[in-house]
Amino acid sequence: MPGKDIVRIGHLKTIEAFQNRLEALRLALPSDKEILTAPETPLAHPFPFGPGSIGNRFAIHPMEGWDGLTDGNPSDYTRRRWRHFGLSGAKLIWGGEAVAVRPEARANPNQLYAADHTRRGLAELLEILRATHRQHVGGTDDLVVGLQLTHSGRFCRPTHERGMEPRILYRHPILDAKFGVDPKHPVMSDAEIRSVIDDYVKAARMAADLGYQFVDIKHCHGYLGHEFLSAVTRDGPYGGTLENRTRFLREVVQGIRAVAPDLVIGVRLSAFDFVPFRPDPIRSDGRKTGPGIPEDFDHCLPYAFGFGASPTNPVVPDLTEPHQFLDLLETLEIRLVNLSAGSPYYNPHIQRPAYYPPSDGYQPPEDPLVGVARQVDVVRRIKARHPNLIVVGTGYSYLQEFLPHVAQALVREKQVDFIGLGRMALSYPQLPMDVLRKGELNTRVICRTFSDCTTAPRNGLISGCFPLDAHYKKTPEAKRLREIKKAVRSWQG
Repeated sequence: MPGKDIVRIGHLKTIEAFQNRLEALRLALPSDKEILTAPETPLAHPFPFGPGSIGNRFAIHPMEGWDGLTDGNPSDYTRRRWRHFGLSGAKLIWGGEAVAVRPEARANPNQLYAADHTRRGLAELLEILRATHRQHVGGTDDLVVGLQLTHSGRFCRPTHERGMEPRILYRHPILDAKFGVDPKHPVMSDAEIRSVIDDYVKAARMAADLGYQFVDIKHCHGYLGHEFLSAVTRDGPYGGTLENRTRFLREVVQGIRAVAPDLVIGVRLSAFDFVPFRPDPIRSDGRKTGPGIPEDFDHCLPYAFGFGASPTNPVVPDLTEPHQFLDLLETLEIRLVNLSAGSPYYNPHIQRPAYYPPSDGYQPPEDPLVGVARQVDVVRRIKARHPNLIVVGTGYSYLQEFLPHVAQALVREKQVDFIGLGRMALSYPQLPMDVLRKGELNTRVICRTFSDCTTAPRNGLISGCFPLDAHYKKTPEAKRLREIKKAVRSWQG
């Protein structure tokens, strides 16, 4: 769908107009006309968890803020974000932060990582979050906080000086060329993989010692865990069959349970993927980029490189293997699952639907509501097939004023267990409390998906909500970001 046919969601002033737009797009996206408050709203209902419960149905997704210190410790910016997580009122903090298991595994030079000298910093973040929650929300007995553990794989960028330092599992016929991976660049050895597994186990033990209730073994967004799932062409014990491609996860889980048997384990998963996209050069000009189109994939059909993508038409989800992966999680007694899609690096419109693209992106190839509905439908299908999993959904921020209308309907209909908030938590961390207590939103701080929180880190700056958060508006980075956007002349509608 070309950009000119997209109706900006901000132009829809009533829930009736929103529902009419869904009908026009033929999207089966449930929404309630009235937002209820606690205790009546399903969003306020506790969810059983271990011997207790998670106090409501809002979750905060893990962030990758580009705002830590280069030694892997949190900065004042990081601590401020975690305070916001605490005052949000969300009772499930999924990972809070994407924490690398070794310094060279970072996706950016200011990402946090787990090490002896960062123990105190990671403990402080948890203390800040819980203290803020007690002060602004209430008790923390029903607050569950985890830590996301990650290795960035082919998207490693641990230093400012050297740029990307990819660690790849196999040769990807499109991504290698797209991101300039040298044909002679070595593939990770089995021995290196085993050393990374040891790092995950050590980091998980640290998280348990510090009081985090779970760790997330990240399998999404093109990073290392996700790349294992598509390593069909890799030889040896970590590639080829799905059994081999899940060996990494199984060995990480086995190691964690040997050293921290009481630590809960979760997985954030890109439940489906598409072939990489690029701007349509025919539709691009000096003022704007073109809408996204798939990279040429005819030369690599059947497409074996997208976990959850149709091998014959890799712009359509195929949940055959994702269902098998989730069956494995249940066998491993892993119930916490956070579902996302694709990668922000090569097909962001399916992962974080937005009207405004980041500086290195492309115009939306479809109405972003289509992307929201696609993720909601995949989550619905997965939850129906795996009712015993505790499922967090993703991709709701683009709904803006209508987020609580859709969220309430989805939880009420048991299509998902928790509503995950990412970008929205940067501009409007209090959204969960406003929904639960007031049944209405503060429209001045709703995320409008301007994508500045992506454009900034893509250009080496801290990530935050520069348009709506006064704290970021006053920073030197805000001025630099305006200069960058003007220079690249990224499309703004």
